[in-house]
Amino acid sequence: MSNLNWFTFFVLAAMTIARLPAETHCPGGAASITPRFVARALIVIPVRINHAGPFDFIVDRGSQVTIIDPSLASQLQLSLQGPVGLISVAGFAHGSATVLDLLESDSQMLAESLAVVQDIDSIQAFDSRIRGILGESFLSHFDLLIDYAHKLLCLDPTSAMRDKMRGERIPLVKPQDPESELPFMGRPIIVTHLSGAGTRPILLQVDSGSNSPVLYARNQEDELSLLNQAMPQNGNLPLSQRTFATLPALKLQIGKRTLSAVPFVTPMSVAKNVPRLDEDGLLPTLLFQRVFICSADHFVVFDPKW
Repeated sequence: MSNLNWFTFFVLAAMTIARLPAETHCPGGAASITPRFVARALIVIPVRINHAGPFDFIVDRGSQVTIIDPSLASQLQLSLQGPVGLISVAGFAHGSATVLDLLESDSQMLAESLAVVQDIDSIQAFDSRIRGILGESFLSHFDLLIDYAHKLLCLDPTSAMRDKMRGERIPLVKPQDPESELPFMGRPIIVTHLSGAGTRPILLQVDSGSNSPVLYARNQEDELSLLNQAMPQNGNLPLSQRTFATLPALKLQIGKRTLSAVPFVTPMSVAKNVPRLDEDGLLPTLLFQRVFICSADHFVVFDPKW
């Protein structure tokens, strides 16, 4: 489990969510949850752990495993089973593995769900009520619809939503190193094309826990030359405290769809102990009004209709 990925949330761009008439039901009769939003991007919903709660957790398709704050783990008297490593965008952190007897979100539940106990101070700085991150170890068991426009989140274990979705189906990429992936994980990575990258396909992980597109600086032979155009941000901070550099607005092609002037950023430094990732960066779901991720059939639909 040393290569579990956890992508920390960063406030890097201001996104505006369109205001449309409220929808109260999910397509196909799927369970509906009304989330609250923190810093415009973090999707927060109540969950129950081992019949206790509810507790506020972030819905994050960029986190391969559910993360629990140490104080909550202590409150629930969770049994820790050993250390694990977690990869962030620019560093490598450590946590302790645990298995939850029961993890519930609204009417959806999962027994014996893997989780990691780790500090989430950077997220709690935005909202101290957040107690954890709901990651792929739970979410990959359901089809997921995030509807920013109507402030609605839908979880479906039956594929009923899938049959209602209309729009281009973008296939999810299979892991390049399947042996390094946990068996229940189907990380939502898609093939895209980016201006300035030539004909090389760009692999982006669809991420509901960030609000700015990210390209990784790999320091490898296949480094993207466009990263040389990155400019440090946070001009009032000392260089040592600047986290990201901004890239000129790029054109992003996803299937038949092209997004213009997408504001990518890249980490200014990466710890030497970070293992190489298959993907080239992150694609936040916040760029779209709606995103449907089908875990069962391994595809995503951006701005679907039904």
